Amino acid sequence: MIASATLLALSLSSLPLSPSAVSRAAAERALPLLYKAAEGHIEQRTCFACHNQAMPVMAFAAAKARGYDVSADAVKAQVEHITAFLTENREKFQKGQGTGGQVDTAGYALFTLELGGHKPDDNTTAVVEYLLKTQADRDHWRTSSKRPPSEASDFSATYLALRGLRVWATADQKDRAAKRVQAARAWLIKTPAKDTEDRVFRLFALVEARADGKDIGAAAWDLLKTQRADGGWGQLDRLGSDPYATGSALVALHQAGGLATDHPAYARGVGFLRSTQKPDGSWFVKSRSDPFQPYYESGFPHTKDQFISVAASGWATTALILASRPEPGTKR
Repeated sequence: MIASATLLALSLSSLPLSPSAVSRAAAERALPLLYKAAEGHIEQRTCFACHNQAMPVMAFAAAKARGYDVSADAVKAQVEHITAFLTENREKFQKGQGTGGQVDTAGYALFTLELGGHKPDDNTTAVVEYLLKTQADRDHWRTSSKRPPSEASDFSATYLALRGLRVWATADQKDRAAKRVQAARAWLIKTPAKDTEDRVFRLFALVEARADGKDIGAAAWDLLKTQRADGGWGQLDRLGSDPYATGSALVALHQAGGLATDHPAYARGVGFLRSTQKPDGSWFVKSRSDPFQPYYESGFPHTKDQFISVAASGWATTALILASRPEPGTKR
């Protein structure tokens, strides 16, 4: 009887892992490096950084929702760091001046606080005031940076602003927020996307602006149809597939476009991410941005390409986590 049980256990252990289990294992290999990247930034800098904070915390939040063992202390440290940054610059936000990175920085900071479980306070109210006051003569929010891909799209700036207004606007700010949302919705519907970053965040933003289902569906198809034969997406149509574009496309298609994670297109994207993951658990993407900020080591690999690689790893890890089943008993 014991021998039979042993043989059964050995035979079961030799069976191939399910797609969900494979995705989970790949994500678990990546998470420790994302902790390093996030912690390394706050050890080196006092500012907020979307690449080393927003994308890792996005992955941590997705992991927590799927029952992964997530470090509450690490998330708390990120929230405290961002809160200190916003406190130092609260008056600038209140006056509509903002900080370096402008809408992208403000929007990603609020996004990260939201995912970290932060509660509304004077800082979040001030940042919302900035989003309402800045570029008030426009029907959308424009990016002020040229740091592709994550800080180079008006669609990403608009999405981040819209989400910030929805989550954080106070009762006194709601009417002004509604007017800006209405204007942005019209802009989103009529304005075509040029590349993958645009397509990803146009889709996210249309959902955030509560556009009609037909407009959301058309935006989802606009993104889905650009998937490559290798299962990935490229940042630009002329560039090859990479983990940043692929991870962000999969997350957007699932969360905003309603694409099931067992859909063949999603499975092909997961296959691309698994095939491009490095042995250390990270993903590598070569930077296209001009290195105008001082370089520093955060503890993440890939030296001077580490910031875009951190962001890519955050997107890729999140996409893999979404493809893994929640642990039994996990509250969703």
